[in-house]
Amino acid sequence: MTPFIAEILGTMIMILLGNGVVANVLLKDTKGNNSGWMVITSAWAFAVFVGVTIAGPISGAHLNPIVTLGLALIGKFNWNLVPAYVLAQMIGAMSGAFLVWLSHKDHFAATEDEGTTLACFSTSPAIKNNLSNLISEVIATFVLLFSVFYIAGPSLQIATDANATIGLGTIGALPVAIVVWAIGLSLGGTTGYAINPARDLGPRIMHAILPIKGSSNWTYAWIPIVGPIIGSGLAAALYLAIN
Repeated sequence: MTPFIAEILGTMIMILLGNGVVANVLLKDTKGNNSGWMVITSAWAFAVFVGVTIAGPISGAHLNPIVTLGLALIGKFNWNLVPAYVLAQMIGAMSGAFLVWLSHKDHFAATEDEGTTLACFSTSPAIKNNLSNLISEVIATFVLLFSVFYIAGPSLQIATDANATIGLGTIGALPVAIVVWAIGLSLGGTTGYAINPARDLGPRIMHAILPIKGSSNWTYAWIPIVGPIIGSGLAAALYLAIN
């Protein structure tokens, strides 16, 4: 196990379980069909918990390019490692999305609505308004990153290894899962709370590649990328200004 592999596996499992619950709730004839938003937000939080648990001790379990970027912006992560982490997260996200399709293949085939099948891969707005949708992603990501900065704050010390990566796994997976759960319940209804470019872009690419009918909605795809980047930058700026 290396940090690169840990980020792949942690992100893959997170996407498998996170997008898996969306498939379970939305796709036709699953046993979880129409079980609702509480199920989706709860399982997504647990998906983050599992992913962080797997990758945390090895890579710090960023599982999100925005977390990697944010920690680098505040000087808590080496900029030289950022490209490798982002690549691993994209590979993991695409792999997880493929496994969701594989495990729900019959239900994808049985589901006629193209928007429903796309929702099992990537996010979309409840009401399409690019500016409002962008602001929603900025705010939600700001909350995630600002919380993460304190979960993985500079006051934490690792007694056995002074050079260990400071990341989400340093004090356990549960706090991060709770933050993601809160964001989903409170802020997620507008855009589906991507708050993670790899989580949206990787599966969206797989939707375009796999034999699934319907558009991958590339005209919207920039919002779950640009919004989190802006939110990360704002969170980093505030953190640096007050610490």
